[in-house]
Amino acid sequence: MTTDDVQVRTAIAAAGRSLLDRGYAHGGAGNISVRTTGGILMTPTGRSLGAIDPERLSLVTPQGVPVAGDAPTKEAAVHLAVYAARPSATAIVHLHAPHSTAVSCLADLDPADTMPPLTAYHVMRVGRLPLVGYHPPGDAGLAEEVAGLAGDHHVMLLANHGTVASGHDLAAALAVAEEIEQTARLVLLLGNRVTRPLDPDQVAQLARR
Repeated sequence: MTTDDVQVRTAIAAAGRSLLDRGYAHGGAGNISVRTTGGILMTPTGRSLGAIDPERLSLVTPQGVPVAGDAPTKEAAVHLAVYAARPSATAIVHLHAPHSTAVSCLADLDPADTMPPLTAYHVMRVGRLPLVGYHPPGDAGLAEEVAGLAGDHHVMLLANHGTVASGHDLAAALAVAEEIEQTARLVLLLGNRVTRPLDPDQVAQLARR
């Protein structure tokens, strides 16, 4: 095992503990993956993100063939679909965080963009957040629908499920996942109050930064 491999494994375990400790994950929900030169490292199925053994992380090929470690997350196909569609992505964080999952259960969401541009950081880190229709966890249809959106979107809200966020490295994917949860919290706090989202000109100005 190379030094770089050890560092990536350690970073995944540390990220999982941090997400659990801060309330972004619970039980065995949520999973993390990182694309490396030797394959794709994933958190194992049914394992709490707060109890990840770096040496037992799943290692699979880009086609999903197991290479080493424990059995991968049941959402492995979702991760693989994003990596196939987004060559620039090297890390993915899938969460069932409470506020964003609550928003994913709301009726009448705009499927093209489920959360308003309430803050500059949401616009810069998240952008448009499309909705993926409901599928049971691990269902092949979920990965298929994700594959159809991932080429144009680095983030997705999964109906009645949670979020998927990708980034050019693990820190970037984590930052995006956390920003989605923060915006979802604001959406729920504001409730039915009349809000003042950023207007199209303000959004465009941020896109040029």
